[in-house]
Amino acid sequence: MPAPAPAGKSGKAAPAGKPAKKKGRSKLVLLGGAVLGLAAVAYGAGLLMNHSDIPKGTKVLGVDISGSRDDAVDKLQTAFGKRSATPLQVTVGGKTVELKPEKAGLTLDSQTTVRNATGSDYNPVTVIGSLFGVERTAAAVMPVDEEKLKDSLQELAGTAGTATEGTITFDTGKPVAVPGKAGTSLDVDGSMDKVTKAFRELVANGKAAPVELPTATKEPTITQAELNRAMKEFAEPAMSAPVTVKAGTKSLAFGAKSLPKILSMAPVQGKLVEKYDLEALKATYGNAFDGVLITRGTGAKTPVTPQDVVGALGKGLLGKTPAERVVTIDTNAN
Repeated sequence: MPAPAPAGKSGKAAPAGKPAKKKGRSKLVLLGGAVLGLAAVAYGAGLLMNHSDIPKGTKVLGVDISGSRDDAVDKLQTAFGKRSATPLQVTVGGKTVELKPEKAGLTLDSQTTVRNATGSDYNPVTVIGSLFGVERTAAAVMPVDEEKLKDSLQELAGTAGTATEGTITFDTGKPVAVPGKAGTSLDVDGSMDKVTKAFRELVANGKAAPVELPTATKEPTITQAELNRAMKEFAEPAMSAPVTVKAGTKSLAFGAKSLPKILSMAPVQGKLVEKYDLEALKATYGNAFDGVLITRGTGAKTPVTPQDVVGALGKGLLGKTPAERVVTIDTNAN
């Protein structure tokens, strides 16, 4: 007969021992630890591979720019430099003309694009994904100088459509008033967004369809009264006699042959104001003022510039006497 189980102090039988742990649970814990370990190793490897300025797999408009900042800028310029300088084809009232991006304030800013893409990405999904070729997309920065764009479109409006603005011309060496007329003209405000989108499409895809720009009915802003005022107060005095500009020991006269290449009048908020073509001005005076230095407000001594000549020329054109039509550029601005 089997011996009875030993009794405790209370006389009751001792409780049975706890059941042994299941082996499956231990394997699950080990597997989870292994996965975490592998993930940590992969994360560390990804960080090591992404130690450069631009993380691996970073692309701008499909172009991989990973690596150093300088290399990234070069890659962008190689891929998009020519595209961003290609003139846009725009159509106004059935007439197709070109619009140069740089003149219109439309650019691809490679430096800022790279600067924004610089820096390590510590997101585990991105870091580990880079080991398997996962891309990291960075936005191309294409700022718009709205003032330049508006000026370019306004200039385009003057050559397209049927509306014309009143002005004064100097082609014959004498001022001639030309009244404006109503008609259709480019809708500048309505065109800005269309041109901007077309430029970005051109940079991204290498081509863009000609952009049909909207037109609107326009009345001239320059009235006959304004034409009369501008003629009397500026145009007639300007062309009444030559103007001599002096700088140091050198001088040059501007008269009926040279002034029409330099001078024009442009509408600004219902008024006609004089406008100078600085490139034509520089071509006109050439090396006439070479060797003359102007002491600037900073103390620096620099050569005569077209802006210096314009400042003197503008005063001389309003002169009423021979003496008033000889203007000397101040070579000591201090």
